Amino acid sequence: MGRRITRSESGIRTGHAGPPGPLAQDVHWAGERRSAIGVASLFGTALFVMDAGAGRLDVTRGALWTGLAVLVFVIMLPPRVSVLPGVLSTCGLLVARRVRTDRLVSVQWSDGVSQRLVLRDTEGGRVEIDPTVLVRNPAMWRCLDKDTRTSIRRGTLRYGATALCRLTARIDRETAHTVFKASGLR
Repeated sequence: MGRRITRSESGIRTGHAGPPGPLAQDVHWAGERRSAIGVASLFGTALFVMDAGAGRLDVTRGALWTGLAVLVFVIMLPPRVSVLPGVLSTCGLLVARRVRTDRLVSVQWSDGVSQRLVLRDTEGGRVEIDPTVLVRNPAMWRCLDKDTRTSIRRGTLRYGATALCRLTARIDRETAHTVFKASGLR
């Protein structure tokens, strides 16, 4: 049997019929993208209106305000996170990163103003994600949890069991809270 060649939606030829398993994506990303577009548009519009009202709007200042609005969009746009069995990938505006979740070496929890989960694999891949993405998307968490157990079983995951336990506890708390709220017990 030969290798199947298929065309993706964009018309690009690929060497396989599809992903090796179910693809789980952040279901809230599209809304966050719309919010980033809306905030950047409002910010740019406010700058234009204020400057035009003061009578100082010209081409240079208009380019500056447009640049600032684009910068606000770039800062606010979160990376798109998706999980396949064995792979977690993030796709930002300019950079796409991926990590083999079935070959993890370390999982670190970065506290601070913005919490981050940093995953590293045996191939040198490194991905940094917001843990709330996993909390809000149970399908992504199930796939990642299964793969981290595979890493533990293989002995590749040397650092990060406490970070995973912390994340599991947070997801369990959020799930229980959602169940109680939906059932009217809270």
